[in-house]
Amino acid sequence: MEEQKTIKTNNQNVFLENREKASITEVQDVESFDDELIQVMTTKGKIVIKGMNLQVQRLDIEEGKVVINGTINAITYMEKTDSKNKGFLGKILK
Repeated sequence: MEEQKTIKTNNQNVFLENREKASITEVQDVESFDDELIQVMTTKGKIVIKGMNLQVQRLDIEEGKVVINGTINAITYMEKTDSKNKGFLGKILK
């Protein structure tokens, strides 16, 4: 019998269904959440979801997936910051 190998790609997907359900891949962690704001850390950087009655329906760190339900008003992407680019204060306070 042949062994199947899963090839991991670094493609990130964000699916939004009717502004009520968001599915995100390449998830590393959910940093914080409440019913109006959820912050998700991914391999590509942070994603901030704003809305009302937000709930983390499913979180699977091993698979790198999260499913969020509620009224989604905004999805904001933040680039992953490189520790080399800390800015002036970051360089002083090493």
